[in-house]
Amino acid sequence: MELDDAGNGVPGDVRSAGGETQSVGSSAVPDEVRSDARGGVPGDARSGVRGDARDDAGAATVRPTLSVGAGFRAAFRWLAVLTAVASIVAVLLVGAISMGCYAVAAVLGKIRPLREAYQYISGVYDGLIERLGQKILRDARDTPALRLMVSLTLTAVPIFVAQMILGKPRLWLVIGFYLSLYGVKFQRFVRMFSAKHLEAHRRQGYFSDSFHKVFGRYVEFFLGFLYGNVPELDRTVHVRLHHKENSGPDDTTSTIGYDRTNRLHFFSYLADNFWTVLGLAPYAYFTAKGEVENRRRMVWGITLYAAYFAAVFIYNWRLGIAYVLVPLMAMNFIMAMTAWVQHAFYNEERPEDYFANTVTVYDEVNFMNEGYHLCHHHRSGLHWTEMPAHLERISDKMRESGSLVFRDLDFMELFVELTLLRRMDVLADKLVPWEPMDHAQRLALLEKRTRPASGASA
Repeated sequence: MELDDAGNGVPGDVRSAGGETQSVGSSAVPDEVRSDARGGVPGDARSGVRGDARDDAGAATVRPTLSVGAGFRAAFRWLAVLTAVASIVAVLLVGAISMGCYAVAAVLGKIRPLREAYQYISGVYDGLIERLGQKILRDARDTPALRLMVSLTLTAVPIFVAQMILGKPRLWLVIGFYLSLYGVKFQRFVRMFSAKHLEAHRRQGYFSDSFHKVFGRYVEFFLGFLYGNVPELDRTVHVRLHHKENSGPDDTTSTIGYDRTNRLHFFSYLADNFWTVLGLAPYAYFTAKGEVENRRRMVWGITLYAAYFAAVFIYNWRLGIAYVLVPLMAMNFIMAMTAWVQHAFYNEERPEDYFANTVTVYDEVNFMNEGYHLCHHHRSGLHWTEMPAHLERISDKMRESGSLVFRDLDFMELFVELTLLRRMDVLADKLVPWEPMDHAQRLALLEKRTRPASGASA
């Protein structure tokens, strides 16, 4: 039975005047690349019919022709569409394994001897991790992240190494690998996402000086390869691009030009997001901004991942598909989904106001307080254990900006309700307004804040 990577989420209630509350759009890619990635056809790509070519025999119709540039852009666009389809297939595959094992674990958990044995082993494991964290972590409060790192190192890494030695995919090892990466009900991926997110904001990473020399940024620059996470997407792109733009119009992950309740719009965003996941859209952004050091970092990160990708495929293309391509496609979907909802509710009059567009959610897990997303944008260097108290301190500003807070909801559930099922009634019930609002007013607010901004194009 897999040990659960339980985190230390701090529940912390947020009180407001309204009551008690309790995880690429507008990219900086050159115009011709951006419109292709989103499925739009640039003006010069539309091949027109040449004038009325006539000869002595009469009028002759000349078929439209595509220039080399237009053909390249069309291929670029269709490649993005194919990656979006592949991303959906990949996440459905790993999702079937994750949710299937969750159902099995739920049944086994009802058997008292098994449940008590699991709880005992998990308690012993937690105690060992706690003692280890005191010795090797820079901040012992980050023990939940250490637990995740150790668990992945003891499961996903040995399976990957064994498959490389065997040289031929084994079905049960593939299933074990996906379960090790994503966990039951995707909970291990949720924890990994939070751990790598917060690691990016630590200048020296999680480990104390002596251990940092060996492990460095272990989540992003080692374990991240198994997930299809290109190095520097967190340390450089997230910190130096996303937190600079705060999901405003120039952010490569901005959703401002999309209807966040529209499934086709999400598909278009998913196709566009692939260029961010590969690091190409951030590279173009840093190039346009003249940020040489950040561009250099992106080249290094892209090169490292490309070498890893090529090496596995050259060794065995079947292993490449199962252990590299599927995680990369799943990463594209999950990153797109997360960016889609974490900044889903823009104020059209102030699209750059991150207090308005950043969502705060409370759920049962809330690993390392990932749901306190607005606190993180307001003070990105704040330790995750201090976020609940900080949310209280900025509550007046949140009320003034119309920040949206949801209870009993995580980011995955928000995506399902907002975009896949479009059940605004459910979201209206879970919304915690700053001022008294009836159900109809809540629905009107959510509808207004999810519309595409005027003048912004998806």
